[in-house]
Formats: sequence, C-alpha cells, structure tokens
Amino acid sequence: MRSEGTRERHEVIVIGGGQAGLATGYFLARRGVDFVILDANARTGDTWRNRWDSLRLFTPAVHDGLPGLPFPAAANAFPTKDEMADYLEAYVRRFDLPVRHGMAVEGLTAEDGHYVVTAGGQDLEAEQVVVATGAYPTARVPAFAPELAPGIRQLTAAEYRNAGQLLDGGVLVVGAGNSGAEIAMEAAAGHQTWLSGRGTGQVPAPVYAANGRFFWWFASHILTRNTPIGRKALAKIESGGGPLIRLRMADVVAAGVERVSRTVGVRDGRPLLDDGRVLDVSNVVWATGFVADYSWIRLPGFGDDGTVTHERGVVTGSPGLYFVGLPFQSGFTSAFIGGVERDARRIVDVLAAARHPRGTPHPATAAGE
Repeated sequence: MRSEGTRERHEVIVIGGGQAGLATGYFLARRGVDFVILDANARTGDTWRNRWDSLRLFTPAVHDGLPGLPFPAAANAFPTKDEMADYLEAYVRRFDLPVRHGMAVEGLTAEDGHYVVTAGGQDLEAEQVVVATGAYPTARVPAFAPELAPGIRQLTAAEYRNAGQLLDGGVLVVGAGNSGAEIAMEAAAGHQTWLSGRGTGQVPAPVYAANGRFFWWFASHILTRNTPIGRKALAKIESGGGPLIRLRMADVVAAGVERVSRTVGVRDGRPLLDDGRVLDVSNVVWATGFVADYSWIRLPGFGDDGTVTHERGVVTGSPGLYFVGLPFQSGFTSAFIGGVERDARRIVDVLAAARHPRGTPHPATAAGE
C-alpha cells in the first residue's frame, strides 16, 4: 500500500468479502500483489449469518471449500449457514487476508488512468478492481406487491429468518426454486402453505449420489459457457431459475405444501394466480430471486438495466475491471462456493498478466501451497 496525497492506493482493490472475494484474495496473495478486500459487513461471514435460521447449503461439504482449505466436515454433510460463516472467518485468519470491514462501497469511477473506489467516507485508488459482491444482491419483488392488503405480512427470502415472523393464517411462498421450496416446507409445519411458480426441475437422485460427485463433475465440466448443452442450460436458468438440488418437489408436497400456479397480480388485496384463483393468506414470502444493481459503478460497459458486458468476468470497455462470483460466469458452478475457485484463479491470472509481473508468494500462504 502507498499513499497518493491523501488517498490510499493499492495495485488491486477487491470489492466484497464473501467467498468470491476471499478466493480472489487467496490467489492475489500467492502472487505477492498489494491488495485490499473491502467488506460492507461488520464481520466476515455476516451475509451467511443473516440468512434464514434453518438454512443448510445445497451442496455437500466436499464441494464447499475455498482454495487451500477444505471445509472441515464430513464429505457428505450439508453445512449450516452459521458453519459456513465461521469457515469464511477462519479462512481470513488462515491466510491473513487484508479484509477491511464496515466498508460499504458507494461508487466506482475512473480518473487519470486508475480507478477510484469510494467507501467508508473515503476514496481509495487502484490500478485494477475486482467486483466480488457475488450473486445479485437485490431482492426481486413484483411491481404489484404494494397492492396487497396492508394486513398481509410480506417478506423477501433475504428478510425471512424463521416461521416465528409469520402471522397466524395461510402462507404463500412465491418462487419454486431451492430457497422457496425450503421456506415453504418450514412454514407448512405450522401454517397452511402454498408454493407458487413454475417448476424449475430437479437434479435426479442418482445423479446426486456419492456425495454429488457425478453431479459436480457434470456441472463443472459440461454445463459451461463453452459447450452447447451448457449454453442451453444457461438460457433455461436465466428464464426460469436453477433446478432443485438437495430437495425433490415430492418432498415438498409430502410436507403438506400445496403447489399452485404462478402469482400474476392482486385482486381485492389478495394474491391472484394465473388460473384465476385468489388465495386468502396472511403472509407472502417472495422467493423470486435477485437482480443486479450496479448503479454505483459509473463506467463504460454497464447498462441502465443493471447488466454488465463481460467475457467470463473480464469487463468489456473498462480495462482492469473484473468480476468474480457472477451466476454462470464460466459455468453452472460459478455461483457455488466450491465453484468460485476456477473463476477467481482465471481472473487473477488475467489481471496479473495485464499489469503485473509474477510476484513472490505471500508468506502467509506458504503453508497452504
């Protein structure tokens, strides 16, 4: 690190201290690059700690580790969200990664041949920047949601913690992907519960046998942007969401959840389905996914609709700007914890080749080599 006037300057700034940012930091440290990781949270892993209480990862522990440190659990265990949060915190300590907490990034601009990151009330400069905020962070809620009766409690999947937040009465969970299915099963233990939305399909049980070994191989090597079947899967996921991985829809129905068609609007303050049914519910949980919000990035390559033009994480039109952790960045596993390593390694290789000679490994990583 060096100071330019009153500004702190680094070779690389990594925005985001979750799994994508930490994996990127691991490879930067191995190359001896001067970098800092900016994390908006007060503590590493808080993004996981703030998810719903009963959440377990959808993939077994053997596929839940970051580079250099396997996840400390039985291969076939499904870690809790708090176990994952603690693992990420241990990862920072293990490799002495320079994470700075409480640094919510407010802006990213270019100035005189370098990037300026505004965070925590200060400006930091860098030759290159990696945006590692992970899968899209802003919850998607339908435009008609405010038309629901004021007495109906509405929560997004990001806001839901446990069934204790729900009012007495029925629960409609909108969105039949992994999160919606799990929340609906939990709600059904004490409430009449409906699960609305198109089916996303599911990974067949035989494919997920042996700790998901075949599934992981197929998802990592076949479901990529480089293969016809991978590009077909990408189009399907972008239009309808990813398949159920650890659950089957039969399990959800067996738990007492009623599957219903899509929620398309509001009638008399109640949710309206596309088959004309109106549900009398006291609660609606929106598990309708997330959207990109890059309004804080004021650079070429970013559209007004929140999209970014990139080639496997290398931003078009803004040399020295990269992403890690995007859904399907290089393939289906890109947004999974165990899949971020491939993208992080590649991006660090690209930025090192573009700007920096090969450096010496960071001393703290020697034991993890």
